[in-house]
Amino acid sequence: MPIDLIVFLVLLASGYIFGQAAEKRHYKSIFEREKALHGILCSSERHLPEMGNVEGTLVSGSVVISIDYFKRFVAGLRNLFGGRISAYESLLDRARREAILRMKAEAGAYGASSVWNIRLETSSIYKNTQGSIGSVEVLAYGTAIKFR
Repeated sequence: MPIDLIVFLVLLASGYIFGQAAEKRHYKSIFEREKALHGILCSSERHLPEMGNVEGTLVSGSVVISIDYFKRFVAGLRNLFGGRISAYESLLDRARREAILRMKAEAGAYGASSVWNIRLETSSIYKNTQGSIGSVEVLAYGTAIKFR
């Protein structure tokens, strides 16, 4: 068995093990913070309802998340055969939720009770020579509202 194949299999197995552990840890953190910040309401509605005297400011949350080696390998195989690339779906799900949580945390520090006109922007940060995605950035922003 050539050494290159052994190194490849070790990298693949360690990517799977450590990647799964990191993803589970991140999701656990996301769930805990979502519970803590559930009181800050979010809406994509552009116009505020008549709520009296309110004050608003722009809040944002940004995150860059990288895909692990194992998921990159599986996504590459999926590109050959077609179909859903669930490795990227979980990457984007975690990134979106994390960006929204960071935006809500900033709104909470401002003293806001809600965030309106929420928008999400997604971009790939790194692509290798084959064009596969390595990292994604998600930016969540909106207008934090608090009553005067």
